[in-house]
Amino acid sequence: MTTLNINGKSVTVTAAPDTPLLWVLRDELGMTGSKYGCGVGQCGACTALADGQPIRSCSVPISVLTSAQITTIESLGGNHPLQVAWVKNDVPQCGYCQSGQLMSAAALLASNPKPSDADIDAAMSGNICRCGTYQRIHAAIKEAAGFPAVAPVTAPPAPRAPRAAPQV
Repeated sequence: MTTLNINGKSVTVTAAPDTPLLWVLRDELGMTGSKYGCGVGQCGACTALADGQPIRSCSVPISVLTSAQITTIESLGGNHPLQVAWVKNDVPQCGYCQSGQLMSAAALLASNPKPSDADIDAAMSGNICRCGTYQRIHAAIKEAAGFPAVAPVTAPPAPRAPRAAPQV
């Protein structure tokens, strides 16, 4: 048995010490917000926080987390400023990467409330979005940090083909 602190609560689990945190969260505790993406810590879908720092829960065994404060997507509660900005900026598409993206962004804003563009890029670089909503993610983080909203980049309208002269 291993005792972990998850979202401020002490939880005792029966999983083997070498079990990755992701499987304890999902299978033993029923906390399915963190997703399995790649299984090797490369995509970021499984991101949780340990002592405020992003970790890839698919590859971190619970044995190294016994003294850590673990924070999961469930802790954000649905009305966190990042979640509000995410929806407002139409970030979610398929949604699969969103919990990991949000947790990395939450860690960034907790440590740096007014991040620069370079700070955001660095903090989010380990999270892959299969739908390619990186510009929206960036805009949502800026908005949650209190920066003025920026109009989304859109493609200019396609030029119209000239109309053919009517045949008489």
